[in-house]
Amino acid sequence: MNIVTLLLFIPACFALNLAPGPNNLMAMKNAKELGLKVAILAGVGRLFAFSLMIAIAAFGLAKVLLASQVLFLAIKVLGASYLLYIAYRLWLSSDSAEQIKASTDKHLSTLAKQEFLLAIGNPKAILIFTAFLPQFIDTKADVDQQFLVLGLLFLALEWIAISIYACFGVYLRGLFSQPKMRLLFNKSCASFLGISGLALLLNSRS
Repeated sequence: MNIVTLLLFIPACFALNLAPGPNNLMAMKNAKELGLKVAILAGVGRLFAFSLMIAIAAFGLAKVLLASQVLFLAIKVLGASYLLYIAYRLWLSSDSAEQIKASTDKHLSTLAKQEFLLAIGNPKAILIFTAFLPQFIDTKADVDQQFLVLGLLFLALEWIAISIYACFGVYLRGLFSQPKMRLLFNKSCASFLGISGLALLLNSRS
């Protein structure tokens, strides 16, 4: 893989990584409530989900997903339902001391699982990898090796994006120090997650 390809891939890929979405919003929320380190480590769940998707794209299994209306619909409904469930819980969450303590005591594995489920529940992400990564693959060279390099670069840039959103979440901790402002933030996050869930349900595969 030549340096020109990498110079084209990195900015285009990082733009995808930084795009606002449910996972980046989750990283920001976790950082605001539990701190920078927790939010970044919880992002491992998202990276694991994306690793699976990149592997699926590399092996060409995304064609099966694209061809199967039933499979695509099942994954889409499950992913959208989980998004709406999180939005519902967040919308109803209180801002009492007990609520904050319970959130602080939440195990890191639970947060990582949430990140994983948010990422894996969107079948379009697999199709994005299938459409995006091959643009930078030279079919005359070792395709598997190139997928590995590009996949690892994508995951590294994704973790940088997680860190950026988490840093922004830490900044918001001071901005939303008042209970009313924290409730406003929670409801705003819930609204965005709910809209994302509904959009996932309504969108077609094209």
